[in-house]
Amino acid sequence: MYKIKKSFHLAYGHRLQDHDGKCANLHGHNAVVEVSLKAEQLGPGQMVMDFHVLGGRIKAWLDANLDHATILDKSDPLAEVLAKHGQRCFLTDTAPTAEVLARLIFEAAAKLGLPVAKVAFWETPTAMASYKK
Repeated sequence: MYKIKKSFHLAYGHRLQDHDGKCANLHGHNAVVEVSLKAEQLGPGQMVMDFHVLGGRIKAWLDANLDHATILDKSDPLAEVLAKHGQRCFLTDTAPTAEVLARLIFEAAAKLGLPVAKVAFWETPTAMASYKK
């Protein structure tokens, strides 16, 4: 099995509205996302995928959806207030934890047709959640 991994940086804000702790407050992160692809056989150019192609696809999705956005649970009352004031929000079906965001990005990569093996979401330099099937 061949595997490759590419890292991406993004800035975002979020809050965990029902959390019993400081993360219930609106706050921001500079996250690192690692997307790993896998393949049984190498493709053209003896690669799993060209890093530039992988980078372009994932970065475009991150830029369009999560980077410099406020990520909130769709039931969060702040979502309506922020949108009303022209703030870019991305709404999730549940609390936007690092675990939820790792899975969200994994599923987006799969929808882009990428042979995704794993997504690691580093919320801080010392705190990471990952998702793989």
